[in-house]
Amino acid sequence: MSVGLEKPQLIAHAQQGLNYTVFDCKWVPCSARFLCLGSFPRGTGVIQLYELESGRLRLLREIEKAKPIKCGTFGASSLQQRYLATGDFGGNLNIWNLEAPEIPVYSVKGHKEIINSIDGIGGLGIGEGAPEIVTGSRDGTVKVWDPRQKDVPVANMEPAQGESKRDCWTVAFGNAYNQEERVVCAGYDNGDIKLFDLKNMSLRWENNIKNGVCSVEFDRKDINMNKLAATSLEGKFHVFDMRTQHPTKGFASLSEKAHKSTMWQVRHLPQNRDIFMTTGGAGSLHLWKYEYPAQRSKKDSEGAEMGVAGSATLLQNVTLSTQPISSLDWSPDKRGLCVCSAFDQTVRVLIVTKLNKV
Repeated sequence: MSVGLEKPQLIAHAQQGLNYTVFDCKWVPCSARFLCLGSFPRGTGVIQLYELESGRLRLLREIEKAKPIKCGTFGASSLQQRYLATGDFGGNLNIWNLEAPEIPVYSVKGHKEIINSIDGIGGLGIGEGAPEIVTGSRDGTVKVWDPRQKDVPVANMEPAQGESKRDCWTVAFGNAYNQEERVVCAGYDNGDIKLFDLKNMSLRWENNIKNGVCSVEFDRKDINMNKLAATSLEGKFHVFDMRTQHPTKGFASLSEKAHKSTMWQVRHLPQNRDIFMTTGGAGSLHLWKYEYPAQRSKKDSEGAEMGVAGSATLLQNVTLSTQPISSLDWSPDKRGLCVCSAFDQTVRVLIVTKLNKV
């Protein structure tokens, strides 16, 4: 067999043109359904529910809302309820029961400006501790919400008095391996990456990658911090080894320039944390595998532990569109199945083969 066929292949399985701009897509856990979230040309928000049925996409439901919807997550919901949390252009955080979506089951005016990014933890059987939702906004703040507590965030990370506010583009939970531990990572338009420790309510680490941070994600939310991937405007991604924090140098990292344009998102494969996909501004997808070094830490001249970065191998890439691929979500239930949306107003379901062999 030729080497080319042994590598994973990215196969377009089904696609659907849409009559609105789609910003985010999410699989509904334990189902063959997914959601598209976006904005109609008339300035209202839309949630569409699709089902994958023998190779075709069937629209099950369309819900229109007052404000365009930027992002969504099921991460803080139980598998029984499967409630969707969304952030919209008006700064509102809403939680929807998709069976009865007329009125949100939880709603709060979370931010003064658009919510760019959202993540959830403590639901779906992933991560220990309380269900929580984190939102990052153009108003420069990152807020953590407990859906059981009305109106007031349980944590609010905002610029100190006199500091200029930076547009927060991306947020992600991690380190939720027991009832107490939990961190939030946030990426900003000026290249800042900040790691907030929610247990001690402190800033644990910060770094600047010189370019706007489009997406951050831990390879797993529910384990001792292992790796953090971050993508940027210039088509670069960085992977930080989060196991060893040096007192002055922080975390070891590798960086790789893959796309010629903005790298919109990074998403780790749920069934294998060392495989991840990046989505590009020129309509391409790149599938990567992270290889660990022989030793993940070493001692510096002072005797302090410091991390050692691994390397990333490109497994496969494909160009699907002429427009940016703005979001991608792996199916949590079926390895290799993913859905992605692009600014050509199309949603595509892809199958990635041979992921058990890499």
